[in-house]
Amino acid sequence: MTEQLELASRLQAYDQHIAELLKEIAELPKHIAQIEKALDAHLRRLEADRAALAANHRDRKRLEDDVKLNEQKISKLKDQMLQAKTNEQYRAFQHEIEFCEKEIRKAEDRILDLMGESEPLDQNVKKAESALAQEKKTVEGEKAQAREQTAKDEAELKRLREERGHSLGALTPEVRTAYDRIRKKWHGTVLAEATDGRCGACYISLRPQLFQELRKGDSLVFCESCGRFLFYNPPVAVDLSGNVQAAPRD
Repeated sequence: MTEQLELASRLQAYDQHIAELLKEIAELPKHIAQIEKALDAHLRRLEADRAALAANHRDRKRLEDDVKLNEQKISKLKDQMLQAKTNEQYRAFQHEIEFCEKEIRKAEDRILDLMGESEPLDQNVKKAESALAQEKKTVEGEKAQAREQTAKDEAELKRLREERGHSLGALTPEVRTAYDRIRKKWHGTVLAEATDGRCGACYISLRPQLFQELRKGDSLVFCESCGRFLFYNPPVAVDLSGNVQAAPRD
């Protein structure tokens, strides 16, 4: 394998890992936005439960005040009944008292209904508050992990770009131009293994003379169909520390 092909293989490994890191860095804010959106939805539900409970308490308080006012009114009417001078006046006071008593019964019945409705509302609020507090902790933990991972990714990205620059600088201008052209055309896949006389990327058969030239390993060989750099046994193994190894087939 030629030195230039080894450098191209190393460069491809850097580019692929850089692309993965860039994708991960871009996805982390989206993930945070999603969990914050879910948290916001839970918060709105909690606020709705709190509003329903508060409305229940307000209605009960209003009805309790109405009961007190009617009780006070009944007390005054009874005092006035004692001073009634005619039967008509007496009956009029009596009708007013009965009306107030009816209003009190209606209010008390509704108060009992509201008390029954408030219990599940109160339980919902307490459960939602507890769940929301736990969820906030979880979200903050995930956000902290995301920030930490982003910092690691950005540090690794910086290192890889520096290493990539070294590898790119070691390529000849012709190979560098070819590498960039192929990478853009095939979205990062620059090298292809030739097996059984075919390009491993486009699967087009290679001319026998081209295949023999590739097997010699004396010069760079391009697939005449897809234009990728071709390599032959042994395949290229690249680690991201920048080392290149030829891994023999089994």
